[in-house]
Amino acid sequence: MLLNVFIVVLGYLLGSIPSAVWIGKRFYGIDIREHGSHNAGATNMLRVLGRRAALPVFAIDFFKGFAAVKLSLIAMHVNGYADGSAELFFLQLALVVAAVMGHIFPIFAGFKGGKGVATIAGTLVGMATIPTLIAVCVFFLVLAVSHYVSLGSMIGGVSFPIIVAIYDGDMKMVIFGVVVALLLIFTHRNNIKRLIAGTESKTYLVKPKNKE
Repeated sequence: MLLNVFIVVLGYLLGSIPSAVWIGKRFYGIDIREHGSHNAGATNMLRVLGRRAALPVFAIDFFKGFAAVKLSLIAMHVNGYADGSAELFFLQLALVVAAVMGHIFPIFAGFKGGKGVATIAGTLVGMATIPTLIAVCVFFLVLAVSHYVSLGSMIGGVSFPIIVAIYDGDMKMVIFGVVVALLLIFTHRNNIKRLIAGTESKTYLVKPKNKE
């Protein structure tokens, strides 16, 4: 039990690595949380500082989510949890929540972080690779049509448990997917208000040509 608590705390600390804040301050001399949408994430980095700044932020945030879930391997070896067991699943679920909460409320950045989309994507790949890749395709499809990253993230997240149910019917993963979808909706609650008000910022995969 103590080992599992220690592993979950490690998952939170991994999630707390504020890549956007550190990269913004170290290489660009700004606190990204004071610019754009005031969000410490890859999307805001893209809008404010461009792709060169956003890509490493996305990569780090993605990897820390993936690594957090893989901490469960320690419990598999020490506690003897079998692959696919309920004990392992619930530990992984706790690690997902810990990593995402770490990203949203990072101890290393004054508990003011981002929305956790890239981190959630990393945890999902660590647990269900193929359904996650399909959900990512849904995200890009919605983004390409609507140009709203937030809308694509939420619809991609909500589609995940549906995809899992169709893909292999694993009810534990379906429940996990529902938790992920609720987390995404929670972290995007302000974006939902802006979408309804028509004030949400758009992001273009390909910049539109200026009309003369």
